[in-house]
Amino acid sequence: MFIKQVYQYQHDFWRYLIGVIAVVAGIIIGQIPLTIAIFLKYKGEIFGMEETEMMQGFDSNYFLFLMLLTFVGGLIALFLIVKYLHQQPIKALTTSRPKIDWSRFWFAFGLVSIFIVVNTIGDYYSNPQDYEWNFRITPFLILCAVGIVLVPLQTSFEEYFFRGYLMQGIGVMAGNKWAPLILTSVIFGGLHFFNPEVTKLGNTIMIYYIGTGFLLGIMALMDEGIELSLGFHAANNLLTALIVTADWTAFQTESIFKDVSEPSAGWDVLIPVLVIYPIYLFIMAKKYKWTNWKEKLFGKVEPPAYPNVTEEN
Repeated sequence: MFIKQVYQYQHDFWRYLIGVIAVVAGIIIGQIPLTIAIFLKYKGEIFGMEETEMMQGFDSNYFLFLMLLTFVGGLIALFLIVKYLHQQPIKALTTSRPKIDWSRFWFAFGLVSIFIVVNTIGDYYSNPQDYEWNFRITPFLILCAVGIVLVPLQTSFEEYFFRGYLMQGIGVMAGNKWAPLILTSVIFGGLHFFNPEVTKLGNTIMIYYIGTGFLLGIMALMDEGIELSLGFHAANNLLTALIVTADWTAFQTESIFKDVSEPSAGWDVLIPVLVIYPIYLFIMAKKYKWTNWKEKLFGKVEPPAYPNVTEEN
């Protein structure tokens, strides 16, 4: 139902094409403050610089704030396109339920938060040499303010765009569920190719990014909405930003700890995808009584017998 309900609204191919262009334009507009700040800071010296080098010239909280504004621009553009071009309520972009189930959001948020905290504490006591105490009260409180407000907007943009907008759009065009699951997951992971983590760890880290895309896509299809993926993604990015930072990550923050170990893309990449993610899905499947996996992940998407809205000729 999450994909099929789009047949009630304006779902022509050209609308999705314009929508994607508009979202990209929103991202570019949202990036203007960051671009101006970088230009004023480095002027002509910007060419050839890596992203991590640019970050180091700024206060980390200020840079994070400017970077996250990029996604705010994209989210605003997406919501405007959905409302006015597709004439679709945001609720229908979020869920197939009568109303958005925020308890699902908070369940996923809490589950991921507990795992991150427990895993970090365990690793800290097992490998204390890999961590430095990075806590400073004032910068950390500023980070909390920036993170709590803007990180959920960043993750919400990615979820609404990939697991909502593109999942629904590709689903009605392809007439099935497996095509949007695969395409949105690969595109989502592929866009992380330019993250500094890839430069440091190599292309193997892409397994993690694409695998995360599949996890979030499976959540959306099995649960008939993106509330769980919204909570999962928000907790993952926010808790990571607050607890641990490193010199080679996309989020360099005033976190509690700094990871000073030499990173490697081995089992650290495979274990989350092959072990931890299936555990997440198992817990959610049990709690929300997911059934009929084959149909929900690979079934057809067909228009209802009497759709409320038809495509324009």
